[in-house]
Amino acid sequence: MKVDVLLGLQWGDEGKGKFVDALASGYDAVARFHGGSNAGHTLIFEGKKIVLNSIPSGILHADMINIIGSGVVLDVESFCNELRILTQVGYAVQRNGKLWISRKAHLLLPTHALLDKYAEEALGDTKIGSTQKGIAPAYADKILRKGLRVMDILAADFPARVVQLLSDHAKQLEQTFALRVDVNQLYADFMRNIEQLRQFSFVDAEWEINKLLLAGKRVLAEGAQATLLDIDHGSYPFVTSSNTIAGAACTGLGIAPKTIGLVYGVFKAYCTRVGNGPFASEINGGLADQLRMKGNEFGSVTKRPRRIGWLDLPALQYAIMINGVDRLIMTKADVLSGMDVVRVCTSYATESEFQGYSTNCETANGNVFFKDFAGWPEDIAALRERKDLPEALQQYLAFIEDALKIPITYISVGPDREQIIPS
Repeated sequence: MKVDVLLGLQWGDEGKGKFVDALASGYDAVARFHGGSNAGHTLIFEGKKIVLNSIPSGILHADMINIIGSGVVLDVESFCNELRILTQVGYAVQRNGKLWISRKAHLLLPTHALLDKYAEEALGDTKIGSTQKGIAPAYADKILRKGLRVMDILAADFPARVVQLLSDHAKQLEQTFALRVDVNQLYADFMRNIEQLRQFSFVDAEWEINKLLLAGKRVLAEGAQATLLDIDHGSYPFVTSSNTIAGAACTGLGIAPKTIGLVYGVFKAYCTRVGNGPFASEINGGLADQLRMKGNEFGSVTKRPRRIGWLDLPALQYAIMINGVDRLIMTKADVLSGMDVVRVCTSYATESEFQGYSTNCETANGNVFFKDFAGWPEDIAALRERKDLPEALQQYLAFIEDALKIPITYISVGPDREQIIPS
């Protein structure tokens, strides 16, 4: 069997969690392979809104194995908060034994978040747009080979190693930002959450996933953030701290490239972006405000208002190319209902006459060319078949599929998991 991958093709917030949840019934396991609590995957089921940051989006399926892979940096406090939220809405995760955590996943300490917060604020007007959850400092410790991993929890000297790393961070905070922290209190809070983490299965995820495949089980790898935020292939430095593309599923889960099956790419019918960075098709003013409110475009993690733009085809073509996308999923088509005109960015030239998408921040905002489509006044939220969609929307979809040379397999027409149209 193969590992299929579902990931975002824009700057995040495309609705990946909803479609992991929706497609999960066709799989035996869902695995997160990178990132951490800076991801916010929103699920709406039976009127309940659930935001997951670290726990895979297949968790609402009782028989589903959910795996936090080795490429994840695990924010233990956020993880415990998610457990409480799931319990409050009727999902007791601890009881079913179906959440596995890689022994090699790195742990995020509270001082990682403090380092992130104060480093970001020190940038002033040149802020990156960090969620300030501590993800970059946690990955930095991983690369510097001084991080703590899930497997270390079982070691006799784990408490001493936690104190040492907290103390190192405290020294950095005081020397760099003149901030003094109470290491003893941070240690007590962290270890209290660690005790809850001990209730779960710590596994060698690479072995377990490969055993699932050999047993004929189907695995879905769940991406976080999105392609254009990739640390290597996004608009650096306005990116996240991990690799977000399909290839990262191999390193984050410990699987061979030949085991990758279908790649699902999720994109919005328009674009959004949180924080700074180039955004060639950006809309400003009242129209942006209107779409932001209608689409509830505020960060799942930070609650910050998202920047709004028209669909950017060159950026999508780039994302499709580096991910090897097989199937497209469009979300939030319903948000564009009622607009007189819907625009699509079809190309742009920079000063160097580069045609197509560029992640170079110095040249990425060039002369942008658009194609205009007639809008559709109809409310499409209750529709469930593509043939019933308004003709203007049909033309919009056909143009996108022709330009990208890939079929749109699913169309989302509302936030609920049932508001999906298969093509």
